[in-house]
Amino acid sequence: MVDGGGESSAADGLSTEEWLSCAQGLVPRALGKAREVKGFPGRWKMIISKLEQVPSRLSDLSSHPCFLRNALCKEQLQAVSKTLNGVIQFADLCVKEKYEGKLQMQSDLDALAGKLDLNLSDCGLLIKTGVLGEVSFSSAATSSCSDQEASVHGNLKELLARLQIGHLEAKHKALDSLVEVMKEDEKNVLAVIGRSNIGALVHLLTATSPRIREKTATVICSLAESGSCENWLVSEGVLPPLIRLVESGSSVGKEKATISLQRLSMSSETARSIVGHGGVRPLTDICYSGDSVSQSAAACTLKNISAVPEARQALAEEGIVKVMNLLDCGILLGSKEYAAECLQNLTSSNDDLKRSVISEGGMRSLLVYLDGPLPQESAVGALRNLVGLVSLEVLILLGLLPRLLHVLKSGSIGAQQAAAAAICQICTSAEMKRSVGEAGCIPLLVKMMESKANSAREVAAQAVASLMTLSHNCRLVKRDDKSVPNMVALLDPSPHNTAKKYVVSCLTLLSSSKKCKKLMISYGAIGYLKKLSEMDLVGAKKLLERLERGKLKTLFSRK
Repeated sequence: MVDGGGESSAADGLSTEEWLSCAQGLVPRALGKAREVKGFPGRWKMIISKLEQVPSRLSDLSSHPCFLRNALCKEQLQAVSKTLNGVIQFADLCVKEKYEGKLQMQSDLDALAGKLDLNLSDCGLLIKTGVLGEVSFSSAATSSCSDQEASVHGNLKELLARLQIGHLEAKHKALDSLVEVMKEDEKNVLAVIGRSNIGALVHLLTATSPRIREKTATVICSLAESGSCENWLVSEGVLPPLIRLVESGSSVGKEKATISLQRLSMSSETARSIVGHGGVRPLTDICYSGDSVSQSAAACTLKNISAVPEARQALAEEGIVKVMNLLDCGILLGSKEYAAECLQNLTSSNDDLKRSVISEGGMRSLLVYLDGPLPQESAVGALRNLVGLVSLEVLILLGLLPRLLHVLKSGSIGAQQAAAAAICQICTSAEMKRSVGEAGCIPLLVKMMESKANSAREVAAQAVASLMTLSHNCRLVKRDDKSVPNMVALLDPSPHNTAKKYVVSCLTLLSSSKKCKKLMISYGAIGYLKKLSEMDLVGAKKLLERLERGKLKTLFSRK
């Protein structure tokens, strides 16, 4: 029998079956030697109990259908044989008391027990987790794909399996290889990765080595961004170690962990879990101290969390309102947009959160942000949520109306829609309605009625209807050549047209003008109103009667 040290050329050439025989032969020798030792009784008792488990693990391993086809089995048997030889050598030293020092020997025996633990654990992993079957998949895959593809998949499965077995340095080498492979062939890695591999990676996130944690975070970031492994990552417990990396990892580790959380937080359930695991405070810290990429990812993660209503109070308690400072100092435009979206979510319903945002300067920051070249819907939406709690004097002092006018002129359709909704919100007094009219918003709202988006047409019509209750604004609408044609077009009785109830009100106010009545009739308002009257739309019948009287008078005057 070969000695089992694995050092000689003869040992290197052993087959898997020969290594099995070697390991099986070493077990009784190791047990016999261990039982002879009188010193360090507690440690040797523990080592003996582990040695007694080895035969059953070897039996389980050798009975697996893939035993002879798998390089991992041979390597595992080599590792077991090496450990068993170590037991024999240390037992001889202890029996003869030929060791350098008691403390050193205690440390060596503890390390030996750790190696035995690792061997037993790895043998169990090879059996229980299906690693052997996964790695041997390539031999059966040739029937369904090319030999080359099967070979690639088989190599990748073996590489992934190595993340689960062996000592930390071996796993580190496997991780290095995986990082390189993912740079060139991420698609194939994603095709073969399994849940057990994900679990092994999550475990490596807690390794003592900062370099291992950083590389593992890089791989997990790629997996999270792929969109194919989120459930496995979360179920295998990836959130707590990612949050710890955000707190205290290297700059690369923080960046990759934050990007991973950004992607995973798109799920409402995961967003709640991030809050539950204490992830809010580290993310807010990154918003102020991280680099541009980390800052943007952290702001986006907080925005995703704020979309979950029941998480908002917890966010507020962790100081989330201060994230609005990114509106002023965010490095990337994306960071500012995420901060605005976060504030919009926070202020959507809870008055206490609204007051908190206002008291901490949130409205001023939002208004300054709107001065940019492309005002965003979220910032205007947040303002719309807040204006009801601020006095008219303060709104005018802060310069709200010029900003809303700017949005109506140059914002996206979504931002324009939010601005129109904000105007509806603030027009609760004659004074404010006059101020909005004098600011020049009415022509822009009238033009907005031409939008292709039904929701935009509706909110524009609603804003104009509210403004027109003031006679001064009603005159401004009459002067706009587009007002009557745009409003008549919105009398369309189809169900998807939700603006019709507001334009009936607008046209009723304009119907006191002969010129406007003639325009309404010429653009076909009567036909629309007849259908709306049949639908019992409020105000439609009254307006129809006015227009028909005007039409009769015109007819008689011509005769």
